[in-house]
Amino acid sequence: MEKINPNNVNFSSITDEENTDLKKRIFNTIQKDKRRNRNVWYKSLAAACFIGCIGLGFYYYNMTSETNSITDFVNSSAIDGNTPTSDEVVLTLGKGNDLKIKEDVAAINYSKSGKNVTIGNGQTFNQNIADSDKAVFNTLWVPYGKRSTLTLSDGSKVWLNSGSKLIYPIAFNEDKREVYIEGEAIFEVTHNKKKPFYVISDTQVVEVLGTVFGVTNYPDENSTNTILKSGSVQISYQNIKATSAHSDKMKISPGTKASYDKNTKSIVSEKVDVDNYFSWKDGFLIFKNNEMKFIMKRISRYYNVEIIIENEELATETFSGYLDLNEDMLSVINSIKESTNMEYLQTDNTITIK
Repeated sequence: MEKINPNNVNFSSITDEENTDLKKRIFNTIQKDKRRNRNVWYKSLAAACFIGCIGLGFYYYNMTSETNSITDFVNSSAIDGNTPTSDEVVLTLGKGNDLKIKEDVAAINYSKSGKNVTIGNGQTFNQNIADSDKAVFNTLWVPYGKRSTLTLSDGSKVWLNSGSKLIYPIAFNEDKREVYIEGEAIFEVTHNKKKPFYVISDTQVVEVLGTVFGVTNYPDENSTNTILKSGSVQISYQNIKATSAHSDKMKISPGTKASYDKNTKSIVSEKVDVDNYFSWKDGFLIFKNNEMKFIMKRISRYYNVEIIIENEELATETFSGYLDLNEDMLSVINSIKESTNMEYLQTDNTITIK
């Protein structure tokens, strides 16, 4: 094809009619290009909005999932460091108000909806729920020297021992029931096949449908113990702060204690006399070939007194017996003293065993 040199074109030879027609065609071409560019821009904007909506949807879903996860609530509470410093039982409503309960054995009961809470013999209050679809978690703190009983919204009962913490939703609106325990508790779970009950700690998850069992998980002890009195439970060992994946599952039968060693990560189970592990809720302790340091740690928590054993040989000696915790602390200590040659010195809130 022959190339046209613009310099050789004679524009003066174009008629007025041709000039007008040429202008119209040029104008129409420009308008088509503008409309094409505008359509491309609109389509790009629509695509961006669609992607943005999807992103917001995932964000909202994730935020909702995190809000409804008890493990996320536990971890966020630990980061916040909002542990009450009180000698009384404290009920924390969500992450907000703290209610102090003066009774030595505090009884707390929730209505079926979870909105109404009764403390002791008559103090009742309503816990407002702004969004019923969003889980609201309460925390029950039981200091050393105190105990507590709790009836959850599903009718399940919990006995909390001294130095324990329980986190739970005020109502179980999901397809499962989850609570978190630190310390020691006995659970009597209401049967509901459609909503299995999970007791979570930092190292394990106990799954039940309806049964009676106990969990001991104190931060200053090297093991987590699960003692089954009736029914059946399955235990999954994990670290909730590191992963949500379960591993090393174990199913135990009544009269069995499963122990997880936090240091060696090993798991053992053995047949035990369950009453020895449940007796504290009735006000007494039963020991069978337990070391003195273990016994004194239990007494220390129950009476909220520091006990120091200076005699290392005595600390590892084993003892068996029955202690009535309805007696005062010195009576209990003297009962132990009668079965050994120990001596002790009391100063303020400390007992030193020599």
